Amino acid sequence: MSVGVLDHFNIRTRKLADTVRFYEEILGLENGDRPNFAFPGAWMYSEGKPVVHLVDISPTAEQQKPDSGVVHHVAFASRDFAGMKQRLQAKGMAFDTRQVPGGDLWQIFVNDPNGVMIELNYEAAKEQGAAAPTERRDDVGSR
Repeated sequence: MSVGVLDHFNIRTRKLADTVRFYEEILGLENGDRPNFAFPGAWMYSEGKPVVHLVDISPTAEQQKPDSGVVHHVAFASRDFAGMKQRLQAKGMAFDTRQVPGGDLWQIFVNDPNGVMIELNYEAAKEQGAAAPTERRDDVGSR
């Protein structure tokens, strides 16, 4: 028996347009097909899979949470560390880079418009020609 791999995560937001824009323009996901639910929202796709589901709560009385609550961050297995760093810099986004102790994994951390921390993981061996980030013994999870 196996739980399997992460399928998607869901964000309930009063900032739907800003959130769609972040996932499209900053992370490079695509706004794609979504079932005809009775509430507004968007599904953001990566490599043909809807990995981020957005629900627009602005028509309701539900309050926007100031951050991701008890969920500390959401991680993606990613490719092209140098390209993503360049993209984030060009968009003026604040981000943090680090190398997990041992050097096998490089990471980029960036927050979406709702305060959800996004962790992008890169296998160091597959990142040919990219400059390694600083190895850090502390972990973002300690913040």
